[in-house]
Amino acid sequence: MKKLTTMLAIPAVAIVAAMSGCTIVDTGEVGLRVNFDKTIEPEERVAGSFNQTFVGKILTFPVKDVSVDVQNLTPLAADNSTMKEFDIAVIYNIAPASVSDLYINKSRSFHMVDDTGDIYLMHSYIYQTARNAVYKTARKYEALNMNDNRAQIEQEIQNTMVATLNEEKLSGILISQVRVGSMVPSDAVKSSADNLVRAKNEEKTKEVEVQIARKEAERIAALNANAGAISYMQAQAQMKIAEGIAAGKVQTVVIPYDFKGMVNVSAK
Repeated sequence: MKKLTTMLAIPAVAIVAAMSGCTIVDTGEVGLRVNFDKTIEPEERVAGSFNQTFVGKILTFPVKDVSVDVQNLTPLAADNSTMKEFDIAVIYNIAPASVSDLYINKSRSFHMVDDTGDIYLMHSYIYQTARNAVYKTARKYEALNMNDNRAQIEQEIQNTMVATLNEEKLSGILISQVRVGSMVPSDAVKSSADNLVRAKNEEKTKEVEVQIARKEAERIAALNANAGAISYMQAQAQMKIAEGIAAGKVQTVVIPYDFKGMVNVSAK
């Protein structure tokens, strides 16, 4: 019985040892083998593949929906003002069949390695390409109009990046999305805009006041031009007062200082 147990334990130990010397390429990644002599095999190792690492090692490269954050840029706008802040995020993908060529034949400075050892192919290159596209695109728009044209700016940045990749014959890189975050004008531009709005509001207020004064002047001029109408209205008012007095409805009458008529005051 002990012999059987021992015999079963040996394959189990061998399996564990074999597994400890293997690397599995995760979903969304591609692997490349580095041999003991530092040479790199050109054949890509697909996701899910088991690769022995007793001798040599496996490098892994995320290739799906890789994000590049490009922040705190200060491009010039069309009005020659400097943006206070301009942030974008770029999402790109790497064709699995292009991994070997990009890693072996392109400068290592184009790539970025994270804390886990994963290598993000062309990450630094995409960062610089996006930065250049932002500066080129922002120059077409005035600072205060950028947020109103967000979707168009995103598309123009993406088109500029795609054109650059095509010129460099980097067909294995696909820019899938560009998202613009903050687009903040300079403090001076915002202050000028606030002052302009304030001045326009004051101008509108003064225009209304002028219109009111003009209407009032027209009203007074119309009354002065028709003296007969004023006399007629005065006579009508006096007649109403007389009728009230005759009917006993008026006990008090205010007499103008230049009154020249007669007042009949009845005794109690």
